Amino acid sequence: MYKNILRHPGPTPIPKKVQLAMAEDIISHRSEEFVELYRNTTNRVKQIFGTEQEILLLPSGGTAALEAAAVNTVSPGEEVVVITVGAFGDYFVSICEKYGFHVHKLEKEWGQACTEEELAEFLKPLKNVKAVFATYNETSTGILNPVEKLANAVHTHSDALFIVDGVSCIGGAPAEMDKWGIDILVTGSQKSMMLPPGLALVSVSDRAWKAIENNNTPSYYLNLLSYRDWAAKGMTPNTPAVTLIYGLAAVCDLIEEEGFAQTVARHELMKNMVREAMKALNIGLLTSDEYASPTITAICTPEGIDLGQFMKHLKEKYHLDFAGGLGHLQGKIFRFGHMGYCFPSDVLQAISLMEAALQDFSYSFELGAGVKAAQEVFLAAHRK
Repeated sequence: MYKNILRHPGPTPIPKKVQLAMAEDIISHRSEEFVELYRNTTNRVKQIFGTEQEILLLPSGGTAALEAAAVNTVSPGEEVVVITVGAFGDYFVSICEKYGFHVHKLEKEWGQACTEEELAEFLKPLKNVKAVFATYNETSTGILNPVEKLANAVHTHSDALFIVDGVSCIGGAPAEMDKWGIDILVTGSQKSMMLPPGLALVSVSDRAWKAIENNNTPSYYLNLLSYRDWAAKGMTPNTPAVTLIYGLAAVCDLIEEEGFAQTVARHELMKNMVREAMKALNIGLLTSDEYASPTITAICTPEGIDLGQFMKHLKEKYHLDFAGGLGHLQGKIFRFGHMGYCFPSDVLQAISLMEAALQDFSYSFELGAGVKAAQEVFLAAHRK
């Protein structure tokens, strides 16, 4: 019996401390104990979002929270801009079209980020945009959009709300919601937040609350005004994922023990280790270094190798589980997740096993070159 080495972009490995916290006896979501748990935990999450606003907890996946962000702020027929640089940007397009919004799609080639200048030019001829939707970290391509600069373009060239999907990076990437001018920021539990799937976290700016209060699109389970009202009582409107909130409190313990700045630095370090290792192995990367994600790296198929067979071999012989490509990138890339409960030692392990599999497939390279390159990045960081 072997341990599965999960290097996916979510779900991701769960720390033992979090697992044990979730094994606590269940409590009523209308009890004083729950109120204390809810208030204490959501207050501690604020530093991860970079906000003084309330953190709302939805018993759902991240997609439901993205839908909540859309349906609560925009009415059918109103204009929105959706920035899409991959599969999950297209999610926002689908949600907005489903609700009858007039969608202006700013689409970039997969593997490229959207720049402030591109968004500014796109917004200039548009006069009635209600909201701009963007993906902070595009899971399908390993791109980290420059959302701070994108927020500046939104607020300089429109009166629109800026709504950001941070599902695959919040907890592992810098986030300054208030300072940057993000109006709604969303994440999910199963990625950098080191929890099982089933909990979404949402924060809303004062500007966005005003828009929500004046919005007439009906919603019930995803009504953010209801979540705000119940959050004031230290509760949720419907039965929450109590065990996941226990786990979230333990996640906050771990992040506070490490220090959030160091958590962010660890993710940046692991990104650099993976990228330098692939360069040393002469394996292509989908994205540029400038916009590379700190939580997931999209790696091109090694020359001369059938990717499907390679990934199957990695999992069956070495128990190393990467994610494949999505959409038109299926069979062309694989995705190396290094987020949440992942450390430089885990990255070195995965690169070493990947080298073993490359040798099995007679790929031409110097054995140990990738591991050495990753080690050099790690050692250089620790000399500073």
